[in-house]
Amino acid sequence: MYFIGVDLAWGDRSPTGLAVVDGTSRLLHLSAVRSDDEIAEALAPYVTGDCLVAIDAPLVVTNPTGSRPAEKALSKDFRRFEAGAHPANTGKPEFAHGTRGGRVAERLDLDIDPRSARSRRAIEVYPHPATVVLFDLPRTLKYKNKRGRDLDGLREALLTLMSHVETVVDVDETWRGLRAQVEQATRKSELRVVEDQVDAVVCAYVALFASRSPDRVTTYGDLETGYIVTPALPGAEPELAREDVVRAAVRAYDAQHAELRLAAEEAAALVTRILDEAGINYLTVTSRAKSVASFAEKAGRTSAGVPLYSDPLTQITDQVGVRVIAYVVSDVDAVADLLGDQVVVKDDRDMGQDAISAGGFGYASRHLLITPDPTREGDPALAHLEGRTAQVQVRTVLQHAWAEFEHDIRYKGVVPEEHAADFDRRFTLAAGLLELADREFAEIRDRLRAGPRGSVGFSEDEIDGDLDPRLDARELAAFLAGQYADAGWSRTDHYAWISGLLLELGITSLDELATALRPVADLDLNARMDYRYPPGAVRRLDDALLASFGQTYVDLHGNAHRVALLASRLERLRG
Repeated sequence: MYFIGVDLAWGDRSPTGLAVVDGTSRLLHLSAVRSDDEIAEALAPYVTGDCLVAIDAPLVVTNPTGSRPAEKALSKDFRRFEAGAHPANTGKPEFAHGTRGGRVAERLDLDIDPRSARSRRAIEVYPHPATVVLFDLPRTLKYKNKRGRDLDGLREALLTLMSHVETVVDVDETWRGLRAQVEQATRKSELRVVEDQVDAVVCAYVALFASRSPDRVTTYGDLETGYIVTPALPGAEPELAREDVVRAAVRAYDAQHAELRLAAEEAAALVTRILDEAGINYLTVTSRAKSVASFAEKAGRTSAGVPLYSDPLTQITDQVGVRVIAYVVSDVDAVADLLGDQVVVKDDRDMGQDAISAGGFGYASRHLLITPDPTREGDPALAHLEGRTAQVQVRTVLQHAWAEFEHDIRYKGVVPEEHAADFDRRFTLAAGLLELADREFAEIRDRLRAGPRGSVGFSEDEIDGDLDPRLDARELAAFLAGQYADAGWSRTDHYAWISGLLLELGITSLDELATALRPVADLDLNARMDYRYPPGAVRRLDDALLASFGQTYVDLHGNAHRVALLASRLERLRG
């Protein structure tokens, strides 16, 4: 879902600021335009699906003179902060034939009812009172150019506002360029276009705030006479009881749970694609959207009587979860390094290292909080994940077994109080033994990688029959172990997959494969690809075949699903 801010000029000749943030408060778009056509064109990518557009301009004006009831009520509350509203009435030329804000909302096909539950809406907002509440200001910042205000004062006020905005919005390079423009401004006019865009970001954040915390906003007025939505002053709305906060969060979570399930499926598919493309070895990739019951339980947790989550919808970060089960600890590190290279990692915690730092044994898992990187924006395969974060848990088979058993016993079972200390000791002992077993499995695999492989790791179904002309998967694995001694094992089904590509190239023996690879033997393909993770053996062979056969390899029937990806890699290899 997108949250859009429009600092709309009342007339068509002045600039209008536009801003878009996603559900994680990341700034996606920032610009200044003039005409309604330019507004529609700039916002087109963001208003076709779920969106809330906050417009700083009247949407409904029906009174012939004076101020609207909404403006009177808001001014009464915010006058002491010097944040009163400007009067709007049909006697003003700009409102004589309707409002520009209403026309823009209609053009974008947005519902302007502030109490509507539709997925595509617009609301009227006002940045001045919003900044007073959001940033706890004693009065509004004087960054608007008026008589008696000099350049230095305007610059200081605008930079102060920008600093406040940066505490709630994850800004981008465009924003940083505007900040530099303000710092270097020598004329008031240079601040004007920046001011509109800063106001637009404030509007976009108000939209996000209103969506996250509907009980913490006030709607002055109504649809019939005009309204303004703004964050509520402390005491303007009765403070919700803790139970009501949790209940409201659970209702909102339940309403979006179907979309979260789709987001979880997309997250798992994304992680799987990334791992498979890199040739990283893993056992399984699974996903889930946190159940409503589980969310409710977590939202209501307390510590020493203090709630753990004041805003559960934003503070509970494992609503979308992906779990990667690897074989040994080095695979866990490889997966984490790979994700760090391919997506945006907002947080990375090694839970096992936390236990070690505390001098003990216990839950071991790598937890990464990820979101798709900007290059994947607009990918229809990530339509429900865009703007959301997913928690990716990466652990070994043994770590997973311990975690599942411990969770069932401690959280789902009932441990008698008299046995609690003994159970704690036994769980710690088991964790220590499993850590030792993980190390031994890693040592076994390292030794196998260094020596003859035989058919280790392959089931009977994965061993090629006598009538199959492809290279035997076991023989190919052994060959690649010698060819790329520093590479990790790939998934067993990947060896069979690339054998099919070799068959398309007419390669059916290891001698033919060695001959085909000879022209690129002296090329440092790893350096050309600039890997930030250890690629698996099959990925190394994939790159070598791409370098050796070029476009012929790209055009193979078995590569039809990844032509664009291979073309990009080929360009890097040739570069």
